[in-house]
Amino acid sequence: MKLVSPKLSLLVASAALVLAGCTKKPARPDPSATMLGQQGSGTATAGTPTDALFGGAQGALIERTGGDFDPNGHNRTALEAQTVYFDYDRSDIKASERPKLQAAKDYLDKNPTFRLLLEGHCDWRGTAEYNLGLGDRRAAGAKKFLLSIGVPADRIETLSKGSLEAAKNADDATMGKDRRVNLVVINPTVAATPL
Repeated sequence: MKLVSPKLSLLVASAALVLAGCTKKPARPDPSATMLGQQGSGTATAGTPTDALFGGAQGALIERTGGDFDPNGHNRTALEAQTVYFDYDRSDIKASERPKLQAAKDYLDKNPTFRLLLEGHCDWRGTAEYNLGLGDRRAAGAKKFLLSIGVPADRIETLSKGSLEAAKNADDATMGKDRRVNLVVINPTVAATPL
């Protein structure tokens, strides 16, 4: 009679245990039994479990954020008409674009708790690295101008998006719109308020 080594027995027992544990898939819960419930269209309506999660109807979120602020406290529409545009491969603020930054200062003066995020963008031409640098220089140029007209530095943030959102192989008109700095209003009280 031949004896089986303890290591071999342990290996066989372990393999049997692993295989026995993997034979059955866990059951998926019914969507109506989950906290968010079934989300067919991806949007919540009044009276859904999402309302309970956010403490009221979706309208309460819009009311709390001031209407146009997203849950991160960003408003991309308030100063959308003040988008600053640039010439090809340039980061200096053209004289024709300076009134837009003055309008942004006036907006901040009327809303002393808001801040401004300057997002630098480029058209599709150039390397990703170069465009990130150019987007950064454009945002920094807009910041420098805002500082020169009296906007406090602690109310301005910059971010380069380079050519991430640019239309590839675009025509001249589209590329002209891609060379820009977007002015995004930040409401820190909304961003700090947990949902």
